Amino acid sequence: MHISEGVLSAPVLLTGAVLSLTGLTLGLRKIKNEDIPKVAVLSSTFFVASLIHIPIGPTSAHLVLNGLVGMLLGWAAFPSIFVALLLQALLFQFGGLTTLGVNTFAMAMPGVLLYYVFRKMLQKGKNLAFLGGFLGGFLALLVAAFFISIALMETEKSFVGIAGTLLAMHLPIALIEGIITGFVVVYLKKVKPEALI
Repeated sequence: MHISEGVLSAPVLLTGAVLSLTGLTLGLRKIKNEDIPKVAVLSSTFFVASLIHIPIGPTSAHLVLNGLVGMLLGWAAFPSIFVALLLQALLFQFGGLTTLGVNTFAMAMPGVLLYYVFRKMLQKGKNLAFLGGFLGGFLALLVAAFFISIALMETEKSFVGIAGTLLAMHLPIALIEGIITGFVVVYLKKVKPEALI
């Protein structure tokens, strides 16, 4: 789901950079000293999950777990995802440095939005917590694919077909991410409920 260098237009890159900088600023303000280990663990989870590629038809997609990161961190998802994407760009040439703003916003913002939509459900009973986690994980990936699709279409109208394929391709991955996020939320509710506050 990373957009590589040389694909997006300058206005789209600039917009993504400004939006991500805003999110990073808010996220850094929200991180308390005691939250740094949690942010680091989720950043590494996002980093590793993105390296696991799942074949779908003639191409492949990868796990993102941006919903899990957002559901557990809120605005702190921005710095967490930014660090992971920066390392992926530098170490593996996934994405790129000029597209870092667009990629960060597309991955982090859905998690933040869904944190506010579903966080109350995470504090309810086991079934509601699972459902909230599932919906957060499932929808975060689809919204991220939608944001990436918008960036592509704003760059070049001929990318409409690619954008549609991107959304369809990530539907099965979104189901997997929803299930993973739901189970992680239920597990944390049992062993470390303060992580869900």
